[in-house]
Amino acid sequence: MENAKQQTGVPENAFRELKKGEQYEPLMSPERTYKEVTVWSVLWGMLMAVVFSAASAYLGLKVGQVFEAAIPITIIAIGVTGATHRKGALGENVIIQSIGACSGMIVAGAIFTLPALYILQDKYPEMTVNFIEVFIASVLGGVLGILFLIPFRKYFVKDMHGKYPFPEATASTQVLVSGEKGGNQALPLLVAGVVGGIYDFIIATVGWWNESVTSRCLEWGQALADKTKLVFKINTGAAVLGMGYIVGLKYALIICCGSVAVWWIIVPAISWLFPDLVVSAGSSSVTASQASAEQIFQYAKSIGIGGIAMAGIIGIIKSWGIIKSAVGLAAKEMGGKSNVEASMKRTQRDISMKIIAIGSIITLLLVFLFFYFDVMQGNLTHTIVAILLVAGIAFLFTTVAANAIAIVGTNPVSGMTLMTLILASVVMVAVGLKGPEGMVAALVMGGVVCTALSMAGGFITDLKIGYWLGSTPAKQETWKFLGTIVSAATVGGVMIILNKTYGFTSGALAAPQANAMAAVIEPLMNGVGAPWLLYGIGAVLAVILNFCKIPALAFALGMFIPLELNVPLVVGGAINWYVTSRSKDAALNAERGEKGTLLASGFIAGGALMGVASAAMRFGGINLVNDAWLQNTWSEVLALGAYAILIFYLIKASMKTK
Repeated sequence: MENAKQQTGVPENAFRELKKGEQYEPLMSPERTYKEVTVWSVLWGMLMAVVFSAASAYLGLKVGQVFEAAIPITIIAIGVTGATHRKGALGENVIIQSIGACSGMIVAGAIFTLPALYILQDKYPEMTVNFIEVFIASVLGGVLGILFLIPFRKYFVKDMHGKYPFPEATASTQVLVSGEKGGNQALPLLVAGVVGGIYDFIIATVGWWNESVTSRCLEWGQALADKTKLVFKINTGAAVLGMGYIVGLKYALIICCGSVAVWWIIVPAISWLFPDLVVSAGSSSVTASQASAEQIFQYAKSIGIGGIAMAGIIGIIKSWGIIKSAVGLAAKEMGGKSNVEASMKRTQRDISMKIIAIGSIITLLLVFLFFYFDVMQGNLTHTIVAILLVAGIAFLFTTVAANAIAIVGTNPVSGMTLMTLILASVVMVAVGLKGPEGMVAALVMGGVVCTALSMAGGFITDLKIGYWLGSTPAKQETWKFLGTIVSAATVGGVMIILNKTYGFTSGALAAPQANAMAAVIEPLMNGVGAPWLLYGIGAVLAVILNFCKIPALAFALGMFIPLELNVPLVVGGAINWYVTSRSKDAALNAERGEKGTLLASGFIAGGALMGVASAAMRFGGINLVNDAWLQNTWSEVLALGAYAILIFYLIKASMKTK
């Protein structure tokens, strides 16, 4: 029966630790049944998966980061249910969000690795890449991530109640609750989406002002860059600014400090101390003294890669207790205690552990067949080694991904995947798989692992939202598989279109993460020594940072993501700090912060969607950008002016809560 008098706000103990003997009662009572999986919720969830998969793929390839689609999808869900006067739709909205949020999870897994296949194809034309390979790697990785995470659900969402902040899940839950209260919060998101969309559309499609501003636009800045390799850069896009707001000032500063360490300390130091060091090898070798700051950065960011790998290992060590307890819990539930499962509350009922075990075995078998017949070209030894690596790494790093999402709302999946690629490359070379064939194998393996970890990390957000509101976990888990298939198909198609339109090696879609992946495995698979010294320096740095209680993963990520993409994160984070600290009234500050989150989500969604629209126009032969104007210094001056207006709008609109 539908609960006619359900409460419209989460209980006061939703976000704090429970006292001894205290129980959490969700918004939707465990003793009642609600509309959750309906034709309405499934169709809208699939539509959101398609739309946000396309948007996330574009933005991720553009800036190397994928926004979590949970908040925008949540707001759209309450908007359409409010517009159609649909009653008792809270359970349906959770399902819409859960299916739709597959978009960001699949995208993060696919775009950080699989575009590297296209990047390397430019150098090795014998390499072949097709839609089916991208689709299968994404689907199998996504399914594996869902299956591996479910045994950990109770630990993260119930046993650790109030101990993890779950920033993304908290924001989405509050939006869903506001929808039950009236749903007018969809309006600020819509307005911000239009503002951010038009702003980024002007940049990408019309080119009225430059997307990035650099110190080179000034005469003294160019001289400084030539002599000392010191360069300042900032991306002025709306979507990246919005992302910075949601990340927050603390982590934005840590990420940016990683960038500053490389761009303003290590890069100039390499040029000064090792002028004859070869830092770039293409058609001709370039020494540090002759290279640009950007070319030296491509060499120096290997320190960041080493830091990311070590940070991932530290994360596994810290999570070992979680892994053991979750496996033990799953083993007990597989002991045939059907009476326990039958008497379990609706809000704590997962897919049967027997089904999880059988499903995991079948999925790993499908991965094995995919590797054997397609990737490894029928080599049994290579296939066995590959499946052991993929299964082991994906399972062990599942807790690291979920833990990161629970604490900071950001999944460090790219860093964990880099470690996977390094390990896979070394092991596969050891068993005799080298060259272009080895590169394809390592990248597809990395794609499966990356998607699995991305799905595992993101799915814990959905399950936490469901826990707070009172959804049925088994229904969320079951229909997550559909969202995975839809998102994988969309991402594969969008990736192919964007590659044909822009290309991944230069220009508008630089695909920084995928380029980093390609740079890691190419020397390893060609028998050339990788920069192990730089990796080692990064690893030692990660250990030191961890010892100093500084998030090593965030710092290391900043070391290999370009400076211009990290500086606007600090700008967005600073806006977040400003609007949430102007009043002595904590409740007012919190309300302003939530309003800013809605606006920032609008910037992200609108800017990314317009980026996809711009790519579609270019794919159709429509290009309105005047490249000569963008080379003019005044295009960067105008960009700063437009950026200042955008920042002013975000601040003023966030602080206006009435």
